[in-house]
Amino acid sequence: MGVKRHILTDGNGIPLAITLSGANVHDKRNVKDTLNSILVFSGRKRKKTKHLCLDKGYDFKDIEALIKRRNIRLHIRKKGEKPLIGKYKGKPKRWVVERTNNWHNRFRAILIRWERKAENYLASLYLASSIIVFNFFNR
Repeated sequence: MGVKRHILTDGNGIPLAITLSGANVHDKRNVKDTLNSILVFSGRKRKKTKHLCLDKGYDFKDIEALIKRRNIRLHIRKKGEKPLIGKYKGKPKRWVVERTNNWHNRFRAILIRWERKAENYLASLYLASSIIVFNFFNR
C-alpha cells in the first residue's frame, strides 16, 4: 500500500504542516489532522485574516464548516466552475505547493520510501522540511 503526503505551505512554499495517510484515502479525510499539525507558531496574535486556498477536491460542506470554525477565510473553486482564463488576480497558485513537493522529492529517502514505519518516514519529511526552510532563508 502506498502513502500520501498532505502538505500545508505558506505563500512562499515553506512547509507549515505535514501529515501522512494511505494512498487509497480521500484527501478530505485528513484536512483536520493537517490543520492540527501546524508546526510554526508566531509569538503574538495577529489581526490579519488567515487565508486557505484549496482545490476542487476539497469542495465539501463539512470541510467548509471546519475551516470557518477556525476563523480562516476559505478560497476554494467549486465543482463545475469554469476555469479562469486570462490574467486574474485570484488565479490559482497551485505551483507553490507543487514546487514544495519537488523540493521534498530531491531527497532520496523521501522520493523512494525505504522506511517501513510511517513515523520514520514522517521524521524524514520533517528533516527535509527543516533543510528546505534553512536554504530558503539563506539564499
